[in-house]
Amino acid sequence: MRVVDLTHFIEEDMPVFPGTKPPTLRPASTYEKDGYRETLVTMYTHTGTHMDPPAHLFPGRSTLDQLPADQFIGMALVVDCTALKEGEPITLDLIRRYGEDADRADFLLFRLGWDTRWGDMSYFGDFPCLDDEVLDYILQGSYKGIGFDVISVDPISDDNLTRHKKLFREKDIVNIENLCHLDECGPGLFHFSCFPLKLRDCDGSPVRAVAWFDE
Repeated sequence: MRVVDLTHFIEEDMPVFPGTKPPTLRPASTYEKDGYRETLVTMYTHTGTHMDPPAHLFPGRSTLDQLPADQFIGMALVVDCTALKEGEPITLDLIRRYGEDADRADFLLFRLGWDTRWGDMSYFGDFPCLDDEVLDYILQGSYKGIGFDVISVDPISDDNLTRHKKLFREKDIVNIENLCHLDECGPGLFHFSCFPLKLRDCDGSPVRAVAWFDE
């Protein structure tokens, strides 16, 4: 079995969404003083490779802890969008290239190639985003989630979070942001999991996103 880790490290100098404080990791107990090591971690729920549920945008909608555990595991497909230029939309034609695999997938993961910009200011640039036709296609399907190797499903400049709202208004689906290494997953279906922390009333959580292959 081949396993690919699709998750960025959480560390103090990592990229975070503009206006958000970066995480802190401070020694809470030490080998010398306490006989063991423990770290106090302080961070936002939407730090690093993380997941949004509907409750991220709408009061009364599903929190992560209300979703069943099988929401976070299934078959995934990487949609290669790396030929797109900055600001170009992700269109349905890019998904249709994958035929029946796109319909059979539980998760559609959109590869922009922007994980190579992680740690550089260009990561916060004008990355390609889903157009309305793709969002409608996703909402009409039976997908458990979508994911991206960029920092948001919306452009950085969209303070209204238009795509987030359309995605979450009525559908129980998750959105995964800041994935990496999608280039190692190939063009076909593969096993995928993205389990969040089991936080009460959870509006979002870091995840350990992993792909694995029966090889």
